[in-house]
Amino acid sequence: MAPEVYSVPMTCGVCGQRKARRACPALQRAICPGCCGSKRLVEIDCPADCVYLATAQQHPAAAVLRRHQADLRQLLAATGGLTESQFQLFFLIHTALSRFVPDGGRLLDADVAEATASLAANYQTTANGVIAESLPAGSVAHRLSGELRVALEDLATRAGRPLDPDITLVLRAVERGARSAVSGPTAYLELVARVLREGQPAPPNDTTRDDGPKIVLA
Repeated sequence: MAPEVYSVPMTCGVCGQRKARRACPALQRAICPGCCGSKRLVEIDCPADCVYLATAQQHPAAAVLRRHQADLRQLLAATGGLTESQFQLFFLIHTALSRFVPDGGRLLDADVAEATASLAANYQTTANGVIAESLPAGSVAHRLSGELRVALEDLATRAGRPLDPDITLVLRAVERGARSAVSGPTAYLELVARVLREGQPAPPNDTTRDDGPKIVLA
C-alpha cells in the first residue's frame, strides 16, 4: 500500500526535533525516518500493509541487524548456562509479562525484577522444606508475581512435572536481566520484545544434555 499523504509539518510528530519525511498510517501524522525505524512495532502499532514496515522486513538495514545482534548478546548474558527447556521457560515467562497490564500505568523493569526475585525466593524456600512466603513491596510487582505464579503452576500441570529447580534458576535469570538494563525504566522489557519479534533464539553453544520433558511455547 502506498503511503498516504498527510499535512507534513516541518518537524517529526513524535520526537519534535528531526524533519518529518514519512507519512505514518498508524499515527496519522508525518514522522522522521529515525522514529519510524526505532519505534516501529515497539511504540508504534504499524499496520501490516505499511510500505515502510514491508520494506524494512524484506531489506533490514545494517543498523537494524547490528541492533538485533546487540540485543541477543545482552539477553544471552543474562541467560547463560540455561538448558534448552529452561531457556524456553525463560521466554514463556516473558510471554506472560507481555500480557500483563498494570492498573493505571505501565510495567517497569523494576516491577519485573521485584516480582521475579520474590517468586524465586518462594520457590527456593519451598524446595528447602521451609514454609515462608516473600511478598513484593510494590503493588504492581505484588499483582505481577501472583499472575506469574498462576501461569507457572498451569504450565507445570500441563507439562506433567514440577518445575523446580528449573523455575528458580530461570526466575533469577529474568531478575538479573531486568536489573541489568540501565538505559531506561523499560529498557529490558523493550529489549526482550524486540528479540521475541525476531523469533525465539536457540541457546548458544548448548552442549548440556537435557532429556527431560520439553516446554513448548504455543
